[in-house]
Amino acid sequence: MIVLGIETSCDETSAAVVREGTVASNVISSHLVHARYGGVVPELASRAHQRLIIDVVDHALARAGVGKADLQGIAATHGPGLVGALLVGLNFGKALAYGLGVPFVGVNHMEGHLYSNFLVPDQPSYPFLCLVVSGGHTMIVHVTRPFRHAVLGQTRDDAAGEAFDKVAKMTGLGYPGGPAIDQQAKLGNPRAIDFPRALLHPASYDFSFSGIKTAVLYYLNDRGLMDVPPGPETSDRSWVPDVCASFQAAVVDVLVEKTIRAARETGVRDISLAGGVSANSQLRQDLADAARRIGCRIFSPPLEYCMDNGAMIGYVGWLKFARGITSPLDLEAVANLDIT
Repeated sequence: MIVLGIETSCDETSAAVVREGTVASNVISSHLVHARYGGVVPELASRAHQRLIIDVVDHALARAGVGKADLQGIAATHGPGLVGALLVGLNFGKALAYGLGVPFVGVNHMEGHLYSNFLVPDQPSYPFLCLVVSGGHTMIVHVTRPFRHAVLGQTRDDAAGEAFDKVAKMTGLGYPGGPAIDQQAKLGNPRAIDFPRALLHPASYDFSFSGIKTAVLYYLNDRGLMDVPPGPETSDRSWVPDVCASFQAAVVDVLVEKTIRAARETGVRDISLAGGVSANSQLRQDLADAARRIGCRIFSPPLEYCMDNGAMIGYVGWLKFARGITSPLDLEAVANLDIT
């Protein structure tokens, strides 16, 4: 079965062709316009999706060597995400499915991330644990078999990726913040500043990252370092690597500690990473080291599949079609869609 996957939940317009569970093409167009505003502007994201969606889909089909008439199913993200952005891809996918007379299925964006490690040959075995870390979500999910999973814990406030973006803005590193902080952290001392590790209740797998964001804000304010712009006119920015390294270490320590504890208590042998923050080099290294110490295998998707992408949506769509699961053409976009 040849499936077209469409992803427009936030600031990437992406389409992919998945043939029998294998990625034939994956095209991603990121909206660089948001960088000047220090974050995603919903209205600009919606307009960018409208402008790009046709070209991105056509490019994905061309790369895969298929035409629209070859498609046997269309999958599109219907939540969670920015509702205006979701509507562009969702309505495009439904209209295309209707016009071609092929089945349509809506895909939960978080399910896409859950199964992103199945887009490559080296895959986790069921049951496995997945740490999903992105700009909008941070959660630990226990996956027992396809579409049978339970959320063990999730963020109570800021997601880890959101905290990265906000700290990057405070330190003048711009948007998106994750890659910039990762690079600066490699130059700094992760023990230079003792930022807090919010572990909440000892028995909880939930996360909280608003406190560390505030701790960084206070640290910079107390030293007169807030709003110090980067550039040749700035006398001294030698403090940036240590702040980034110490902040990143605090976030990664909590993510790793809770994930490893969940792995021990559920008895899984495989742990997977997913979401945009799963590209963070320190998180990948520390989680891999901790997993090996308890005899678990670790799986991290290639960087292309860490970010929002159509391939993960197409793959989940293919899994659903194989099980006879389809969606009605009046399916709505749901900004706060829960994973079920």
